[in-house]
Amino acid sequence: MRRPDPSVDVKEDDSAECPYCGSTDTEREHPKGPSLCRSMHFCNACEQPFEKFG
Repeated sequence: MRRPDPSVDVKEDDSAECPYCGSTDTEREHPKGPSLCRSMHFCNACEQPFEKFG
């Protein structure tokens, strides 16, 4: 099995829609969440933090 090269910079999708108000004016607060498939985001429109899965 081939392992991923840790020196390769992988771009992650920073876009997320706010689950509270539906705004796309959001930003990722932390690159990694509690698990590999979750990341923490913040909505600039309604000022609510939320997790993005996937």
